[in-house]
Amino acid sequence: MIGLISATAAGAVAAQRLASAWPERTRVYEGPVRDAVGRAFGECAQVVCFLATGAVVRLIAPLLADKGTDPGVVCVDEAGRFAVSLVGGHAGGANALAVEVGEVLGAEPVVTTATDAVGVPGLDTLGLPVEGDVAGVSRALLDGEAVELDLETAWPLPALPPNVRRPAPDAPAGRGGPAIVVTDRVLDAGGHRTGDARVVLRPPSLVVGVGASKGAPADEVSGLVESALRDAGLSPRSLAQLATVDAKADEPGLVEAAARLGVPLVTHSAEELAAVEVPNPSDAPLAAVGTPSVAEAAALVGGGELLVPKRKSERADGRPAMATCAVVRRPPRGRLAVVGLGPGARDLLTPRAKAELRRASVLVGLDQYVDQIRDLLRPGTRIMESGLGAEEERARTAVAQARRGQAVALIGSGDAGVYAMASPALAEASDDIDVIGVPGVTAALAAAAILGAPLGHDHVSISLSDLHTPWEVIERRVRAAAEADIVVTFYNPRSRGRDWQLPKALAILAGHREPTTPVGVVRNASRPDGSHRLTTLAALDPATVDMMTVVTVGNTATRAIAGRMVTPRGYRWQENPEGAE
Repeated sequence: MIGLISATAAGAVAAQRLASAWPERTRVYEGPVRDAVGRAFGECAQVVCFLATGAVVRLIAPLLADKGTDPGVVCVDEAGRFAVSLVGGHAGGANALAVEVGEVLGAEPVVTTATDAVGVPGLDTLGLPVEGDVAGVSRALLDGEAVELDLETAWPLPALPPNVRRPAPDAPAGRGGPAIVVTDRVLDAGGHRTGDARVVLRPPSLVVGVGASKGAPADEVSGLVESALRDAGLSPRSLAQLATVDAKADEPGLVEAAARLGVPLVTHSAEELAAVEVPNPSDAPLAAVGTPSVAEAAALVGGGELLVPKRKSERADGRPAMATCAVVRRPPRGRLAVVGLGPGARDLLTPRAKAELRRASVLVGLDQYVDQIRDLLRPGTRIMESGLGAEEERARTAVAQARRGQAVALIGSGDAGVYAMASPALAEASDDIDVIGVPGVTAALAAAAILGAPLGHDHVSISLSDLHTPWEVIERRVRAAAEADIVVTFYNPRSRGRDWQLPKALAILAGHREPTTPVGVVRNASRPDGSHRLTTLAALDPATVDMMTVVTVGNTATRAIAGRMVTPRGYRWQENPEGAE
């Protein structure tokens, strides 16, 4: 919850704008400001104060305890010009909140955290539990000092600055200097010289399979898991999930133990578990739930390395154990984000796309698209770019990098799933990597917004490029759209080597539509050199069209109204006296 506090009429108006924009996320505090700040500080994860920064500093100073638990605080000035991240920039989320507040209020976010200011990811913002000297290692990163990256457990991290390097294979262990260690092991104080800064990142790499008798106490289950991790020298902060058989999905002790450990309880069918080869099968679970193993099989069902074979709980009263567990380190999974960049205008690049570009350690894309967003990448991002015609090669490269455990962004214009990179990439990808699709504004949508409302009813997009699709197939689709009276947007309409396909497609449509049918022609939609015009099916000169153009042909109901292309929605609003839809 975000607490909103104001002291003036102007501040109250701005606070109400935030409350209206985020009704489920905000709570407006009224009354004396000092009391309101105190209440919000104790009740909210974040606070926005519409007050001078000096006043807020004095008000919150007695309340500050620890940056890991204090709420993030953002200040907005009286005129609403600036949203200042005051405290809790990373841990409290104030930096991100300042940006969000700025977007709603039209204020400029002010973020002074050193890592954010220079584009270096904060070590406590990587989405992994972090331990150690965050400030010391961050200072080394910013100062350009050599920082060792020790990936004991592979995990897809965002780009780190060039001064962060993996040690050479023959480098002596414990050579000293600041270090970032990614591991699920509990580390001792050794490995670096006294005084050297070290940060440990905890990836969610451990799966604990659990079996339990009916009525097994939560204390017994959670105690068993904790002791198994402790005895194996593994960090509970790297625990990703508890796993068991479907028949135990509602077992109270398992459900409560997972809640205590802060991880989900994942279940698998007995048939699925019975198919997993385990070192210690048993007749007891086979008779009870239909599989010779629960703990080991549930931990191993997704593959991985068995670190702790099945072990039983120990009860102080000497009665038989009611719980078993096994621990597996699951295989590292790379991450492939397929990102649509939109039609080219920066303000049509979605916030989610920007976030994925910042998260990636490897960027794969067409060289001209890379140039569009190069300034958004973090220092240290590895760029793998190529020219036109290498789509399949880029797809294979992106998938291969993800399979190596990297965080990869594969970029395409418009929406990456529309005549772009998502199809070849997903054709290459298997289930051994995580794939995230990031939608973008397509060329058809960008052009439609410029033309008016040509896509107000059923519509279809057809590429006229026969480089990979036989013309016979394309022609059949154009003819079907013509006969069905569907609005058509043509992609890839004409190039120097393909100059007859567009006239042929227009002729097919002309057999079913009037010569006066509106046609919209948009080149480089949303870009500074963009252009558009509204013409008719009879008047369109195909020679004025190129590969940077999309052509939208209306249906028999499409009209030109006040210079805009409009296709009616195709139905009328009707009054319903009963109020039902």
